[in-house]
Parts: sequence; structure tokens; C-alpha cells
Amino acid sequence: MKILILVKGNKLLFAVVLLYMGMFAVSPDKAFISVNNSVYYLIEMFQVLPVIFLFTVVLEALVPKKIIMESFGEDSGWKGKIYSLVLGSISAGPIYAAFPVCKTLLGKGASITNIVIVLSSWAVIKIPMLANEVKFLGIEFMAARWVLTVGAILIMAQIMSKAVKRKDLPADKNFQETGVFKIKEDYCLGCGVCVKMLPEYYEIFDDKARVMIEEINQNDLERVLKSVEDCPTMAIEYEPEIGYETG
Repeated sequence: MKILILVKGNKLLFAVVLLYMGMFAVSPDKAFISVNNSVYYLIEMFQVLPVIFLFTVVLEALVPKKIIMESFGEDSGWKGKIYSLVLGSISAGPIYAAFPVCKTLLGKGASITNIVIVLSSWAVIKIPMLANEVKFLGIEFMAARWVLTVGAILIMAQIMSKAVKRKDLPADKNFQETGVFKIKEDYCLGCGVCVKMLPEYYEIFDDKARVMIEEINQNDLERVLKSVEDCPTMAIEYEPEIGYETG
């Protein structure tokens, strides 16, 4: 029973082991070459990933979420796209090192568009790569490929932002979507629709609705958004914030 539980929890690992066993039975020479390559990449990962994880800890602890949202968030515009291209281009290490960095950025408010740009530029237009490309293929080839590649990256990033939503990404146990919502008093008529929908959040005071609990969590997000949508005078304002729990 314990073995079955272990296998179910590590399906990919056991599948790889079975493939290697089959390869050793059919073609031992190729199997040894494959094992040597795998060991090489594992050693590389153990050398690179500790540095990357240290960087993500520093990023999480020392860089305010507001700065990430302004620089890489949904409203960062072309500034965010340029910052993302620069970050990916000056990066070091293999592409798999970008994944924990991008997850941290995403958790602190970076948009999916900019995450795609960081990953793509990290993979294909890093500065050391461009320098070697000039050496072997010439600067004209490199410049033309860079322009075409950047254009393709920007187009792909826009498509990805439409096709993949944040809610579609794997959940992190420390990840939460929170938000702050408030009443715009100049718009409110005191009709009480919001109070009827969510009496635990809204109340009527001096003929105006007001919010009793300003911070909400993911569990109540759909109901809050519904109350925002159903307000007849659009007096309820919701400002989303994406991040990680600190407690």
C-alpha cells in the first residue's frame, strides 16, 4: 500500500525510471549516454537553483508589491513591457531558472503579459547569447533576428494574456487574491441593494451605503464583484490586489 501511494505521488519520476530500465535492456550504450546527460543537468540545477531561490527570497522580502505592480503590473503599459524585456535580456542561467523568479513576480502583481515577455526574452534574446550570435553569424543577422523575435514575443504575450487567466494558474497555498472596495458617496443614492445582497459587508448610514469590512478575500470575491456589478448607480468601487499571505 505504501509503495502504491509513493508511486502515485511521484508518477513522473517512476515513469522516467521505467524508461531508463527499458533503455538499458534494449540499448545499454545509449542508456549510459542518457544517464550521463541527466546527471550533468542535475548537477547544473543544484548549482543554479539555490542562487535563484535566494534571489526570489530577497525579491519577496525587500521589494514592495507596489513597485512590482507599477513596473510590471496590468497598468504598467509599455514601461512594463520594456522593463520585462530588459529583465529577461540581462538575466543569467538556463531558462528553468526563470520560473521561480516569474512566479514571485506574478505573486507580487506582475501581469501575465509581462511574465511571458520575461520568460521569452530570457530564453532567446539574452545579452550573452546575442554576443555569441554576432561572433558567429554577424551583427546584421543578430539585429534582424532580435527585431523579429521581440515583435513575436510582444504578440505572443498579448495572446497569452487573453488565453490564460490568473485563476487558471496552479494555486499556491500562500497565494491569495484580495482587494479593497469602497463606496463613492457622490454616486450613492442609498437604495440598499448592496445591503440586501451582502449585509455582512454593507450598511446604510445617513442615507448612504457604507462598507463595514474593507478587505475581502478570495472566498467572498465573486459575491463582492456581483454587488459591484448590480449597483444601479455604479457607486461601489473595487480595487484588486494580488499577493502572498505574510502571516
